[in-house]
Amino acid sequence: MSETSIFTRIYAGEIPSEIIAETENAFAIRDIHPQAPVHLLVIPKTEEYRNVVELAAGDPDLLGELIGLANTLAAEHADGDFRLIFNTGPHAGQTVFHVHAHVLAGGLEEKTLGA
Repeated sequence: MSETSIFTRIYAGEIPSEIIAETENAFAIRDIHPQAPVHLLVIPKTEEYRNVVELAAGDPDLLGELIGLANTLAAEHADGDFRLIFNTGPHAGQTVFHVHAHVLAGGLEEKTLGA
């Protein structure tokens, strides 16, 4: 990456945000523009991977760690049910090119995309 991502700056304490959970290689914060009653971001501490495809190819164990943290957060902040979204590319809604997962829960029944 050519410049430090906003998520790296948040983790470093340069930008204020509450880190609500952390593992060895990842951390979680609340989304500043929530799209659901529970909308959390799970972010690897490394900014090496721009999107989930790069992460899956480069470090599948880290991807598993992100998913495990998302599951823990859903159990703590919702009823355990959640939607996990990775936007990949600007046309898919990705605005920060440091891979991150959106954990959405609560009030999603009316907005389901199908099975």
